[in-house]
Amino acid sequence: MIASVVIAFIVSALGCGLYLRLAQRFNIVDNPNARSSHTQSTPHGGGVPIMLALILAMFCAAIFYDAWKAQLLSLAGLAISLTCLGVVDDLRGLSVRLRFACYTGLAVLAVWWLASPKAAPGMLLSAVWVLAIVWSLNLYNFMDGIDGIAGSQCFFAAGAAALLSFAGGRDDQYALFCLLLAFSHLGFLVWNWPPARLFMGDAGSIPTGFLLAGLAFFGQVSGALPVACWLILLAVFITDSSWTLCWRLLKGQRIFEAHRLHAYQRLSRQWQSHMAVDFVLIAVIGLWLFPLAWAAQAWPEWRLSLVIIAYLPLLWVMAKLRHLP
Repeated sequence: MIASVVIAFIVSALGCGLYLRLAQRFNIVDNPNARSSHTQSTPHGGGVPIMLALILAMFCAAIFYDAWKAQLLSLAGLAISLTCLGVVDDLRGLSVRLRFACYTGLAVLAVWWLASPKAAPGMLLSAVWVLAIVWSLNLYNFMDGIDGIAGSQCFFAAGAAALLSFAGGRDDQYALFCLLLAFSHLGFLVWNWPPARLFMGDAGSIPTGFLLAGLAFFGQVSGALPVACWLILLAVFITDSSWTLCWRLLKGQRIFEAHRLHAYQRLSRQWQSHMAVDFVLIAVIGLWLFPLAWAAQAWPEWRLSLVIIAYLPLLWVMAKLRHLP
């Protein structure tokens, strides 16, 4: 198990370094504009080596330990499909309608394939989960706006989920998948930590958001990890993206246009530092959200209350930060 986790990190770090050279050679770069949080042209598409590292680590784990469950293989396969779609979108650009149709179709497949016959949700709940997965992959794309933040959120959230799942002793494969996802992103952070030399792009942010939501769904229906734990661990991203979207809708703004109005973007400008914002995210997860997620697993009767407790301070912070430029 440890070997596959190490492979995920090393392959991701080396793969991102190799991809960086290729992206520089072929000018696959993200050029800054008025709505960017970076000031220099930076290669993007680092999501490709991240996902390849995850798949290779899964292959090694299957050889040395045990064959993967069909549901987890399906989840990985759908994520790779999104990576390919993200590559096309990064290079050529796809229409919003086409992307949304593809995202929705893959989310439907995820809910269909991941739900076991004994624990399959009803039609209404399935539709809610499809919307949640589509929202998750979009919000992750929205939140991938400064150096290090998207990789850090995935590493700490997926890593914490793995620890909680291992501690619960219900599904070691599920926990290992979370660990491999986490360390694939840690390898990427070698190149994306401020000041970033490589961005993950849509090829990374979209499948990452999809995988986190898919793991939340599968954890709930399989009993591996309650969805309340995932809602708590991802609370910063969910709160910032959802609050900003609702605020822009109320202001009559075009929600599909790029902007720099998220709380993390405002803070990075106020502090003139991406790294400071990343450290705040890590501190919030480690000191606030992880203990609450652990409590939500330990005391099922308090899960709803703990989710509310996790979000209330974050919503208060969102309200305070809306006045920042």
